[in-house]
Amino acid sequence: MIRVLLVWIYVGVLSVNAWRDWFASACGLILMIAAIEHPDMPKNIAGIQGLNPWNVLMVFTVAAWLLTRRREKLIWDMPRHVVVMLLVYLLVVLVAFARMMAERGPYLAGESVPSLISEYIINTVKWVVPGLMLFDGCRSRRRLTIAVVCVLAVYFLLAVQVIRWMPLSSATSGFGLMLRSRKIIANEIGFHAVNMSMLLAGGSWAVLAATPLLRRRWQKLVAVGAFFVIALGQALTAGRMGYVTWFVVGLILCSLRWRVYLLLAPLVPMLIVLILPGTADRLLQGFEARDVKGEAVSDDYEITSGRNIIWPLVIEKIKKSPTVGYGRLAMRRTGLANEIVETYAEGFDHPHNAYLEWTMDNGVIGFMLVMPFYAMMVWYAARLFVDRGDPACTAVGGVALALLLALLVAGMGSQTFYPREGAVGMWCALMLMLRVYVQRFRVGAAGRVAGVRPAGGS
Repeated sequence: MIRVLLVWIYVGVLSVNAWRDWFASACGLILMIAAIEHPDMPKNIAGIQGLNPWNVLMVFTVAAWLLTRRREKLIWDMPRHVVVMLLVYLLVVLVAFARMMAERGPYLAGESVPSLISEYIINTVKWVVPGLMLFDGCRSRRRLTIAVVCVLAVYFLLAVQVIRWMPLSSATSGFGLMLRSRKIIANEIGFHAVNMSMLLAGGSWAVLAATPLLRRRWQKLVAVGAFFVIALGQALTAGRMGYVTWFVVGLILCSLRWRVYLLLAPLVPMLIVLILPGTADRLLQGFEARDVKGEAVSDDYEITSGRNIIWPLVIEKIKKSPTVGYGRLAMRRTGLANEIVETYAEGFDHPHNAYLEWTMDNGVIGFMLVMPFYAMMVWYAARLFVDRGDPACTAVGGVALALLLALLVAGMGSQTFYPREGAVGMWCALMLMLRVYVQRFRVGAAGRVAGVRPAGGS
């Protein structure tokens, strides 16, 4: 009860403050993501769906932002081609939803129309809104730095929660680590362990990438310490795809800018085995199985967690409607999820592959309309990350690249391209990256990044 009261006090104060300083309230809104799925966080008020603390604060903050930017006569200067690609992205999501509603079938018969609209339209679009506000408002170095710190603080707070509930003693065996993480992380923090693993995989490298934006030595040391804390939290999630994601993201970042760190790469597996033996066991689970004769064999089902079974089925279903797909929640609505339960006694209502899910829902057309947006964001972020003209370029580009690559790599084994709560940090980082990109390459290299202050801004 006390925690709920504190949440509402937090929301009330920031909602009132939004009319004086919407940017501060937007940062507070972003920080709430670290606790948004916590069991104690109110999900509604008086049973009204969607009326929860995060949504209430967002409404006040967005309203204050819109009124303030009009008064300050700010110009929306996002590149036109980016705006078009975002609108196309939204259009694909809306079409997928419309097709779902038109062909709900028996598997969604029990869902009410308002709940479906709330979950698959409002709760998809709203997670991008904080990022749009940051793009519009972060026109000074001070605001840019504060926004980056708030985004990265979300990952640090999530990691601290994981470490609290997943002590090092739980990492003595891979199987025990997996069982505890699946139960404890979901029950005590609210995020699924697989999603948490992806979030922290990108978040740890993002914190390290942000150090050029920090001016004092003690601030850089704090950032490095935060990197190790988040990396430890990520190791305790037992998410194997997350482990792979952490390694791949780090390898790419090091190859682009931190090549000297590649010399330390061989030390990583040694430290993991020494400090967290259960993490190494979890990563290698299925590779050291034994057959009836006691000989070592590889168990494909255990290695892929059943994906070797469901992926061929999903691909076959896609082949029956490759051009336009089936609309949102295709795996459930086509009956494939139910078929897998009946045949294999396994509950898969998601393909466990973001690329397959998107193609199954939206077809090759939807895939080709949206994937260029991600490719473009990777290119912009990488271009800033390797730019040596301004520390803000390196920092913001690296943060955005780390978080985006985490989604793209982990998406090969899980995740989704439909925006959700765990992606808020990534979308905020992408919009901050676009702000820096606009001021770096459109305003001109002669000026410092984020050197233009908005009227009345700080």
